[in-house]
Amino acid sequence: MADANRMEIPLLDGEYWWGGVVRHGDQMPFGPDSQYAKDLYGQLDGNQGCPFLVSSRGRYVWSEEPFAFEFRNGALAIHSARGQVDFQMGFDDLRGAYLAACGRHFPPSGRIPDELSFTAPQYNGWIQMKWEPTQQKVLDFAQDILDHGMPPGVLMIDDMWFHSNGDWTFHAGRFPDPRAMADRLHALGFKLVVWICPYITADTYVYRRLKERRFLLPRAGAKDEPAICRWWNGYSAMLDLLNPAAAAWFQEQMDHLVERDGVDGFKFDGGDAYTYATCDIDHGIRRPNALNEAFGRMGLKYSLSEYRACWKLGGHHLIQRVRDKGHRWEAGGMADLLPTGLAQGLAGYPFTCPDMVGGGLVGDFVDPGTRIDQELFVRYCQCSTLFPIMQFSTMPWRVLDSEHLEACMRMVELKKRLAAEVLALAWQAGRTGEPIMRHMAYEFPRAELETVRGQFMLGGDILVAPVLEPGAREKTIHFPPGLWEGDDGSVVDGPATLEVPAPLDRLPWYRRRR
Repeated sequence: MADANRMEIPLLDGEYWWGGVVRHGDQMPFGPDSQYAKDLYGQLDGNQGCPFLVSSRGRYVWSEEPFAFEFRNGALAIHSARGQVDFQMGFDDLRGAYLAACGRHFPPSGRIPDELSFTAPQYNGWIQMKWEPTQQKVLDFAQDILDHGMPPGVLMIDDMWFHSNGDWTFHAGRFPDPRAMADRLHALGFKLVVWICPYITADTYVYRRLKERRFLLPRAGAKDEPAICRWWNGYSAMLDLLNPAAAAWFQEQMDHLVERDGVDGFKFDGGDAYTYATCDIDHGIRRPNALNEAFGRMGLKYSLSEYRACWKLGGHHLIQRVRDKGHRWEAGGMADLLPTGLAQGLAGYPFTCPDMVGGGLVGDFVDPGTRIDQELFVRYCQCSTLFPIMQFSTMPWRVLDSEHLEACMRMVELKKRLAAEVLALAWQAGRTGEPIMRHMAYEFPRAELETVRGQFMLGGDILVAPVLEPGAREKTIHFPPGLWEGDDGSVVDGPATLEVPAPLDRLPWYRRRR
C-alpha cells in the first residue's frame, strides 16, 4: 500500500469482490482469475454505480469520489486522483463487510418506496404507446389490465406526455384533463408516475428563461452560452442541478405535477454521468458523477422515484431499475437480470426492479419481422417475479397463446401471494440497509457459493432459482445447509446440488424450514 490514493491489495485465498459498476454484475464476483479494469469517473455504463467494493472475506474499499480500479494477477489495484480511499478489513464475511460499510458510508434512511411497488406489478405504457401517449390510451391501458385479471399497481406514462423537455406540463391536445385522468386511475386503485429528465429542449421559451437565469450548464469557456448534449432523443441543454436555484426550479415543476395534476411520482431518466462526461462543460467546476448524484437527489422528496442511472445514494428509498434489456436470452437480455440485480443489492440499492418483462427495447416489438419468443417471455416473467419489484410493459395477453399466458398469470398470483413477505423485507431493508434480493454468499458465507449467479435468496429464507436457458426443463440448484421445502412439495436436505424439474410453468423456489 503506497498511500491513501494509490494502493494494491493482494487477494486472500478464496476471496471474491463485488462493486463499482452494477452493469458489470455479469463479471462479478471478481476473483483470483479476473482480468478487469474500470475508471468510475464519468463511465457507469447506463446503470447505477458507487465508489464501493466489498469482499467475501470481510474487507471493503470506499471513497467519496470516483476512483479507478483493476483486478489482475490475483490483486486489486486502486488509484484515486480525486479523493482518499478508505480500505477496511476484519469483518469476517461478505455480510459483515457490507453492513459495516453501509452503517458508515450509506446508512439506511428508514424509508421505502410506496408500498404498492412491492404488493403488485408495475405497469409502464412504453411498449404499447411508445412516443404517442394520450389520456384515453392511458385510461384504456389501465382498464385492460383490470379486465384481464391483473391487480392495479403503479402505472407509468413514459416519454412524450409533455410539450417539450423542460416544459413539464401535460400536452393539452393529448391530455385535455390530466387531473381527471389521475383521479380516475386512483379510483381504480392505481398510482400514477410520469417520465422526467434533466434536459431542456433548445429554441423554446423555457430554454430562453433558464438561460437568462443561468440555470443551464455552460459550455466550457463560455459561461453565458449553454452546452448542448447529444442523447438518445436528440440534442438538448442540461439543467445545472448543482446550482441550488436551478434544482429548486426543477423541484417546483415536479411539485406542480403532484399538487395540480395528481401525479404520485416520477420515472427519472437520463442524467447519466457519461452524458455529462462527453459534453463540452468545465469538468473542474461541474463533475459528471456529482451531476448524476444531484439528479438522484431530486427523487428523495417523493415516495415513488425510479432511476436507471444513479451515483452513490445507497440507503435511500429510490427504486433502482436494471437498464434496458433486449428481447433475447443471452447477454444484453435476460441473462443480465440476476447478476445486475445482485450487484445492485451489494451496492446499497435494495429496492431493485428488473427491466420490463420480455425486454424494454421498443425496437424488439415494433420492427418489421419481429417475432416474440413466447418461452423467453415466460422465463423472463419468472425471473422478474421475485425481484423486490417487477414491471410489465408488453402485456402478456397481447403476445402469448393460452399456454404461455397461463404460465405468466401464475407468476402474477405468486407475486400477490408473497406480497406481505416482500413488503416486510422492504421495511427491513429500510431500517437496516440489507439487500432484499441477496447473493447466496451473503446468507451462506461458508458454503462456497460465491460464484453461483443463477439463483438468489429473497431475504434469508426463500431460495429462488429461475430457468435462464432456452429449452431447459430442469434447473441445477445449489442448496445450502438446511431443510428446504419446494413450491412443488419436494423436500431437500442440504447441502446438495440437484437437478430439479422445471417445466415451462414452474419457477423453482424453496423455503428454508430449518
